[in-house]
This record gives sequence, C-alpha cells and structure tokens, in this order.
Amino acid sequence: MYTADIDPICKMHVDEKTQFKSIYKNKEYFFCSETCKKKFDELDKNVIRVRRSLKDKERISFGRLKREIIDPGICTLCGACVASCEVLSVINRKPALNGQCTACGVCYNQCPRTITTESSLIGSVQDVFSAKSAIPEVKGQNGGAVTSMLLYAFEEGLIDSAVVTVKSAEEPWRPMPIVAQTREDILRSAGSIYVHSLTMEALMTAIKRGSRSIGFVGPSCNIDAVHKMQNSPYGLLHMFMRVNILKIGLFCMDTFNYEGLKNFLEEKEIQLSTVLEMKIRKGKIIVRAESEHIFPLSDLDVYRNGSCTVCTDLTAEKSDLSFGGVGSKEGYTTVLARTGLGLELFHDAEDRGYIKIEPLGGKGLDNVLHEGKAKKVQMYMIKKRGALHIK
Repeated sequence: MYTADIDPICKMHVDEKTQFKSIYKNKEYFFCSETCKKKFDELDKNVIRVRRSLKDKERISFGRLKREIIDPGICTLCGACVASCEVLSVINRKPALNGQCTACGVCYNQCPRTITTESSLIGSVQDVFSAKSAIPEVKGQNGGAVTSMLLYAFEEGLIDSAVVTVKSAEEPWRPMPIVAQTREDILRSAGSIYVHSLTMEALMTAIKRGSRSIGFVGPSCNIDAVHKMQNSPYGLLHMFMRVNILKIGLFCMDTFNYEGLKNFLEEKEIQLSTVLEMKIRKGKIIVRAESEHIFPLSDLDVYRNGSCTVCTDLTAEKSDLSFGGVGSKEGYTTVLARTGLGLELFHDAEDRGYIKIEPLGGKGLDNVLHEGKAKKVQMYMIKKRGALHIK
C-alpha cells in the first residue's frame, strides 16, 4: 500500500516537504530525487501516448470492458485497467468508474482478457486479398477461388492429388471426403457443405497410395489435425516426412449434424435433394432451392456440433492459405496468405490465369477481425453454451 512518505519508484522514505512532487489520479506523490520523479512522470506519459494512438480508432468505453469481462466474472483483478486510467478504481473487488469515461479505449486494450490485436484474432498473415475464379466452368462458393487454386496446383504439377469433400450421391448434401486425382474430381468439390467431413482418413489413404504432394482442404479443426500429425513425436512422423501438404483452410463459424440439418429443412418443407446452394451470411443461413429461403442462424443452434462450441479459430490459422466469404463483396472470396509458400503460389495462380485478385481493403479486413473476435470470445461463454442441448 502506498503511503505519502514513500517514494513509489525507489521505495525510500521521503520528507513531504520535498520539491519533487507529481499529481496522478488526484493523488500527490513525493520523490527523493528528480530521477525518480522523471521515471514516474514517464509512466504517466506512456499512458497518454497510448490514449492518443487509439484516438482515431474505434471508440471503446469502459462499458464494453464491464459487459464483456467484468460482469461475466472473467476479470482477474490484475489492475491493468485501473493502473492505466485515472477514472477507474477497484470497488467491491471489481473495477468501476469513479468519474466520467471518455471512451479512449485504453482500459479495454490493456486488459489481458480482451482479444484486440490482429494476430491474436486471425493468426499470422503475410498479405490479404479478395479473389475469384478466372475459369468460367468453376461455380464454387463465393467466387470459386479454392477450386481454382486446386486446379492450378494440380495442372501445374505442384500436387499429385487433393483431399476434398464432395456431396454424397446417395444422400443429398451429406459430405463425403475423397482423394481427388482428376480435374473432374476437383470441380465436383466446389461449394460449401456445413456438415463436418472426416477428411483425415482420406489424407491417410492418399499417403498410403503413394501421393507425395497433396492439397488438403478443410476448416480449422481439420487443418489443426494435419498440423499436429506433421509435428507430433508420437508415431506418425515417419509417414508425414514422406509427403508435402499444401494446407488450404476454410473460414468456419459453425457446422451442424447432418440429420439435424435435414430435419430442420424438412420441417420447413424443403427437401435436401432440391437444395442447390447454402450460404451463411451475417447471422443468417440462406438456402437456395426452387426459391430462396432465409433463416436466422440461431434457429439451427440445437443442431450445432458440440466441438464448434469450444472452437476459437474462425480462419484456420495453421494453414498456408485461408479462404472465406467474410469481408469480400458478393462473388469474391477473402484470402489470407499466411506462409511464404502460400503467398508465392497464390500470386503464381493469378499470373497463370486461374484467379483474379483485388485488394481486400480496410473495411473488409475489419469485418474479418470482427467475426474472428466473435469466435474467439466463445471461450468466455462455456457455461452458457454448456446448457445448450446438442442433438
């Protein structure tokens, strides 16, 4: 506990008549020397600099910190917010305002529980783009950029096969992972299926068959599995040392169990066999059959896969290239190039006429970061989601 006769920097006893004094948060502090006073004042200036650097960014009030961190019981009482703002104090074991909030955002950005930096929201990224297929026959989701990227890699001899997911011929819209070894197989895989696909078995099959360079497409959970199997010291390294894998990640907020999705649509008098396309946009699922149907995504919460309730990776952070509809205009795909390999191949695909690229733009990236944050903060809602009945 600080007392007036203790120098807060060197902890020496100081006569209150000393000439070295500073005011901070309406308190007077005393120092043994000009050196200690300068150190103390510099700390205060650093807070002011942070406040200025945040001035032109989104205004964030203490109310958001209270709503997201303090009220749910996530606050650690570390005091970072209180130490960085003169109108905050700990009251009844919780940070609280003791003056007028200016919405400078310092308290929110200093809190160790908030997720604010670009890398913490979407992982390491070398460059961002908006892209679509330049191949007329490709009719994939959001511009078909993934399909065209696979066609480029396959036809240029960079991969000898690809692990992709197609729709089952027997059960409409049930996902079926395959090892694609022809152009036709790759074209069949175009479009999103919002049901989890067991792609790892297909990957192991491809390796056992002798594939030595494989394009692998999947959401973050599948990409994470590949990453771990490539690096795990427990038994499979000898297989993965033989093969190069180009990891193509898909943005994914949620997947649903097949039977639940089927039942939901049938209750709406929509047969899966008539569905031509499904899209998830802005909290809604859009189903195009004989006509277009739009439903709140929350209507499908009961059919949401349990693993999705604890997943915090929207953008497949361990991939070489990540693709998703968030952030780009209709008909285009957002692309995050994460590795040097992924970035070089993506530019080469453009040079060879497989894809068209446009800048993503700051607003588009902000939308990706916003959705990335929505996925990350699920970790703070486990109790609430634990009560959700998953069929």
